[in-house]
Amino acid sequence: MEKPNLSFIKEIAGDDEEFQNSILDIIKKEFPEEAKMFNQNFASKDYNEAANNVHKLKHKISLLGLEKGLEIASAFEIDLKKGKTQLHNNFLEILNKIHVYLYH
Repeated sequence: MEKPNLSFIKEIAGDDEEFQNSILDIIKKEFPEEAKMFNQNFASKDYNEAANNVHKLKHKISLLGLEKGLEIASAFEIDLKKGKTQLHNNFLEILNKIHVYLYH
């Protein structure tokens, strides 16, 4: 399975390390709260709101170079709007990989 990386951020930031770091700082600041909100909404079976949380998290998944993760998240977002939860464990794996990458 793919691992988070900075290649996309480096591609859009070029040689501007300060810009790269500022993007990463924003991701590190926003990710825990967005993941927490997703988990809360999913646990309370508010799947429409959970889908909105997935939508927000997709941007971070994309910025961290997780192409397959983005595909899974996009499918999961659509499924949640239909009340389908089969991709939940796959999505949690993606969130866990991002968490480990950002904070360890």
